[in-house]
Amino acid sequence: MTLDLIIVISLLALGVLFMLVEIFLLPGISIAGIAGAVFLIGGIAYAYIFMGTTAGNISLAASAAALGGTFVWLLRSKSLRKISLNTNIESTVDNTNLQKMAAGDAGITVSRLNPIGKVMVNGIVVEGKSVDGEFIDEDTDIEVVKVETYNVLVKRKTNMDI
Repeated sequence: MTLDLIIVISLLALGVLFMLVEIFLLPGISIAGIAGAVFLIGGIAYAYIFMGTTAGNISLAASAAALGGTFVWLLRSKSLRKISLNTNIESTVDNTNLQKMAAGDAGITVSRLNPIGKVMVNGIVVEGKSVDGEFIDEDTDIEVVKVETYNVLVKRKTNMDI
């Protein structure tokens, strides 16, 4: 009975530990999360099978309380502040070149628009986006449809537009 209790407590403690590592240090589904789930389920199943229904229910409640309690404790502790990023980025992208462009301006693609790439309009190279998602090859004449905050929407210039 004592050995069964030690096994259940060890499995649940390892499960909680791996789950906390998964949540706080290795986001996403990784080996730590899978191992944590296996240890938690294994510990609870072991308690149900070898120690009875009452011990299984107690281990289920205890593991849920331990996981929830340590999660809240870690969130409130100052230990995560030591590894967190506290820098605020206050710089902005210089997009004054876009103010020199307007709808209807003509240009040429510098790179392939797939559907985003580089275009040259009024002698200025900026990021351009195909307005209809069309792939436009390099060195193709284009026309600006709309100037947005960080790029321009363009379309292929047809022979009728010339």
